[in-house]
Amino acid sequence: MTGTETAPAQPAEPQKPAARPENDDRLNRAVRDIMGGPVVISILAVVLALVAGAILIALTDPNVQRAAGYFFARPGDTFQAIWTSVSNAYTSMFQGAIYNFRRPTFAAGIRPFTETLNFATPLIVSGLGVALAFRVGLFNIGGQGQILIAAATAAWVGFSFTLPPVLHLIVALLAGIAGGAVWAGIVGLLKSRTGAHEVIVTIMLNYIAFYLISFMLRTQGLLQAPGSNNPKAPPIHANAVFPSLLGPQYNLTWAFVVVIAATVFVWWLINRSSLGFRFRAVGENPNAARVAGINVKNVYVYAMLLAGGLVGIAGASQALGVFPSGISSGVDAGIGFDAITVALLGRSRPGGVFIAGLLFGALKAGGYTIQAGGIPIDIVLVMQSLIVLFVAAPPLVRAIFRLPTPGAPPRRPRPIVTKEVAAK
Repeated sequence: MTGTETAPAQPAEPQKPAARPENDDRLNRAVRDIMGGPVVISILAVVLALVAGAILIALTDPNVQRAAGYFFARPGDTFQAIWTSVSNAYTSMFQGAIYNFRRPTFAAGIRPFTETLNFATPLIVSGLGVALAFRVGLFNIGGQGQILIAAATAAWVGFSFTLPPVLHLIVALLAGIAGGAVWAGIVGLLKSRTGAHEVIVTIMLNYIAFYLISFMLRTQGLLQAPGSNNPKAPPIHANAVFPSLLGPQYNLTWAFVVVIAATVFVWWLINRSSLGFRFRAVGENPNAARVAGINVKNVYVYAMLLAGGLVGIAGASQALGVFPSGISSGVDAGIGFDAITVALLGRSRPGGVFIAGLLFGALKAGGYTIQAGGIPIDIVLVMQSLIVLFVAAPPLVRAIFRLPTPGAPPRRPRPIVTKEVAAK
């Protein structure tokens, strides 16, 4: 080989394609949307409410107050008392709502969870009724009146007729659904025909339903039990009572299965049916829906009829499952207003409402357990109110946990500006 000859050129290594910045931007945007989205906000709202509840439990505990009196002498006693108070309270709530480890058998230990499902049954279905109205842009706070009317109609069919077992229950349940639908349909009709605000109308109908049912429970021949002076209805016929779902040792009835079916129906209605498309269109922008040819007035009526029918299932489950011995004027048990909380926490989505109903059912079931331990049950009510507060204020939750706002561009770091100092 001569000096002028050169070595053969080596083949160039293939260059790896550079990562596209737009892919990184999409990933970062997706992460921001998830971290600042409604699901994370709802979870963190519950966490904040539990933290606030722990603070209230510690402040109201006598042992903590006693240990705080000599905090500077022995601060460890105060922290130990706080931990004992809060841990015992939340352990009692867990054992009263999910599983009781102190029971000898699994069948006995799981009974608290069945109580949670039992409390959640009317909350879920009434929350679905409120959420359905929310999706159409209507604020249905007439759950109390709809439950009272539905419970009264279902109970009347339950004790006034004698039908075969399954048929009697179905007829009584349909009567409760019809009662709630008619009572809510009045709101939709007034909204569509006269422009009356649904909030005012539902509030007034709550009062009308309460005093109407109270009058009927004190009047012989209407709802009052024959030969009784108490404002109470006669007991429901055995054929019209919801049977037990897991056995006589549990209070959970087949009404919970009806609630599951109602949840699936609402999901299909909103996401898969043409009527649900009109509901969503009107809820997003009624003026645009009107221009597109949708009869907005009829949509309001249909939405309130369906919402009232769903709440009517809650009233029927109360009359035919929880109070089979006879309803009273307190048959609603505050469920109509708790349903608003459930719908808000569930973001008006059927799946979210179902989970939120289970959560509030657990709070109700566990609240009685911590009350037995000397802790006021009002703390549970405060926790429920705080959940609503935090859910209704997403910017507050994002500020506390420093979460990004969905859809907002990421914050770019400010450039570091250095100044050159001239030597003197």
